[in-house]
Amino acid sequence: MMAEPHAQGPGKSILGIGQRIVTLVVEMVETRLRLAVLELEEEKANLFQMLLMLGLTMLFAAFGLMSLMVLVIWAIDPQYRLNAMIATTVVLLLAALIGGIWTLRKARRSTLLRHTRKELANDRELLEDERS
Repeated sequence: MMAEPHAQGPGKSILGIGQRIVTLVVEMVETRLRLAVLELEEEKANLFQMLLMLGLTMLFAAFGLMSLMVLVIWAIDPQYRLNAMIATTVVLLLAALIGGIWTLRKARRSTLLRHTRKELANDRELLEDERS
């Protein structure tokens, strides 16, 4: 026998509840997937920025060390030799230090899928509250 579309009783309410639960679960999964994709795109951009900053940091450090080596060998007036070596080396190594600190701070602030994990924790709490 087929159930009538306008059936009344406990069977109707159980089917309605089951359908509502399935709909809510599908909506929750879709929301979480969209959030995860959004956060992954953001992390990709952060990773690209960090790699670019790391490259600049390494470039400044390399130029600082090369300048130090060249200045040791280079023959300039002995009266100004030390001042020139100190100034060039300090400026480039400070630029490398600032770039390194900036990169480390950026890396520490980055958390993978932070918002997705927070939403999943909220979902778990809501489900546990409904069971109680």
